[in-house]
Amino acid sequence: MTETTVAEVLAELAALEDPRARKVNERHGDDHGVNLGRLRALAKRLKTQQELALELWRTADTSARLLALLICRPKAFERDELDVMLREARTPKVQGWLVNYVVKKNPHAERLRLAWSGDPDPVIASAGWELTTERVVKKPEGLDLAELLDVIEAAMKDAPARLQWAMNHCLAQIGIEHAEHRARAIEIGERLEVLKDYPTPPNCTSPFAPTWITEMVRRQRDG
Repeated sequence: MTETTVAEVLAELAALEDPRARKVNERHGDDHGVNLGRLRALAKRLKTQQELALELWRTADTSARLLALLICRPKAFERDELDVMLREARTPKVQGWLVNYVVKKNPHAERLRLAWSGDPDPVIASAGWELTTERVVKKPEGLDLAELLDVIEAAMKDAPARLQWAMNHCLAQIGIEHAEHRARAIEIGERLEVLKDYPTPPNCTSPFAPTWITEMVRRQRDG
């Protein structure tokens, strides 16, 4: 893919920039101003282009990186490539899309989960916990859920924000998906009170684990 093509894509992204969207995104720690619906429409038009995705990622521009994650070929990345990319992806949206749209579909996901979960950088560790939550829900075989609850109980209260959020998500999913651990998950959440006072819009479920678990189990029960 030529630099001209990359330049054309960057110019199109620049034309989609919306100062109002940027202002909203910056409140969440993101530094881009492109409406994500328009970004997805652009990705749909470009289709899968691995080389272009790599070139866009190398620009270090957040909008370009988000687009790259939509048009790349997730299974084409080596383990070390994804590790480097995660360490470069410092904004929440880029990290979230990288983990959810690429790493989870990559054959090295489990090795990366194990490596990242214990990383001293809490942002990297949060990605490891996101992958652990995926396994709690979809492939819990081989996971020691009681041990995961031990770690959450010991570390979540004082964890930095993004790592705390990821651990809390894991706690909630253990309680939702695994009835034998539900009472303990709720008890840990009640005692630690993490995200208890998080502002939650009407008709949305609170991220406070005991409330989240109780509500989701009720929905499952009531169909």
